[in-house]
Order: sequence, then C-alpha cells, then structure tokens
Amino acid sequence: MKQIEVQIMGQSYLLGCPDGGEAQLRDAVDRVDAAMCKIRDAGKVKARDRIAVLASLNLAFDLAAQQAAAATAAASAPAAASAEGDAGDTGDADAKAAQLIQKLDQALAGDDHLL
Repeated sequence: MKQIEVQIMGQSYLLGCPDGGEAQLRDAVDRVDAAMCKIRDAGKVKARDRIAVLASLNLAFDLAAQQAAAATAAASAPAAASAEGDAGDTGDADAKAAQLIQKLDQALAGDDHLL
C-alpha cells in the first residue's frame, strides 16, 4: 500500500492507497471534492465538518440509488428474457447480470482501504 497526497476543498490529505488503486482513489477524491465545493459554494453551510457530512450523505444516497437501479435491472433482465420464451436468452441475461454484480462488487470492494 502506498500513500498519495490529495486536495479536497483546498486542504491537503495523505491517504493510503492499495496497489493499483490510485486512479480509483483519485476519482473518488474528485467526486468528494466536487460534492463538498458545491455545498460550500451554495453558501448556506460554512463549517467544513458539516459540509463533509452533507457531501457524504449525498454521495451515499447516489450510490444507493445506483445500486438499486442495477439490482432492478439485473432482476428484470431474466424476467424479460423468460417472458419472450427463449431459454437461451435467459442464460445470457443471467450471465450478464452476474458479471455486472461482480464488477460492482469489485469496484466497491476497495472502499474500506481508503482510510
């Protein structure tokens, strides 16, 4: 694990980064920075800790919505394929859904390594 220095809302942070995860971590930092700056620039909240909490809640809500949409899509894909009556398509849809879920799990697995 290596450490990288990043900037969030103009403040430097030194973060632990798993090997091969620098691009993913920098993307996460960019999202957090953008979310926090948007709240700060709205002008209603001044305290950095409150901005961080609101940004975290917004990002968590967005992530939950994306996961729910992916789960709905994965659940409806086999149903739609079986409704068409083609068993071969059902197997393909199940395989694609399994691949999508695996990719989501891999993308989210590194979250516990950021701090």
